[in-house]
Amino acid sequence: MNPAIASPANQLKSQLRRQLLKQRQSLPPTTWREKSDRLCQRLRSLSLVENAQTILAYFSIRQEPDIQPLLIEPNLALRRWGFSRCVGTSLIWHSWTPDAPLITGRYGIPEPAADAVILEPADVDLILIPAVAGDSRGYRLGYGAGFYDRLLSLPDWSAIPTIGILFDFAYLPELPTDPWDQKLSAICTETRTVLY
Repeated sequence: MNPAIASPANQLKSQLRRQLLKQRQSLPPTTWREKSDRLCQRLRSLSLVENAQTILAYFSIRQEPDIQPLLIEPNLALRRWGFSRCVGTSLIWHSWTPDAPLITGRYGIPEPAADAVILEPADVDLILIPAVAGDSRGYRLGYGAGFYDRLLSLPDWSAIPTIGILFDFAYLPELPTDPWDQKLSAICTETRTVLY
């Protein structure tokens, strides 16, 4: 499984990624905030989120939906939250609280410190995954490096529920896919939640 390998779908994915990233980054800040807040409101009411004790999340970059308000939501603040560090071609997950330090990782993404407590798959109840796009079959388009597809192809991680997080304009009928693409358990946008 190597997303860098040329495939018939890769060119289509690259074109779609450029188009949707441009559209997302052209959102006015107030529109982005409103959409993010509405999306967080939807997430709060999902049983997958309500029933999870340990949730893996992400720090928003490139105007991804911002889910940070969930970290301070009174009903969710007692949850254990995890964030990733990129190590080689893998994601290593660490427990994190809002008062803990962050460093800037190699992709410019905030990451927990390397000495933060590591979370193993058995510790995790839910993974919130950023997406450039998602489709009606449960597939996700990411940035093309394959970090999440590699993670979710591992037996210990594949059984954990996943929710792809994206704005409604990036929810499409069908994405181009490759054999290594991993399906999500659900997709959540500011206007809909779709379970697979």
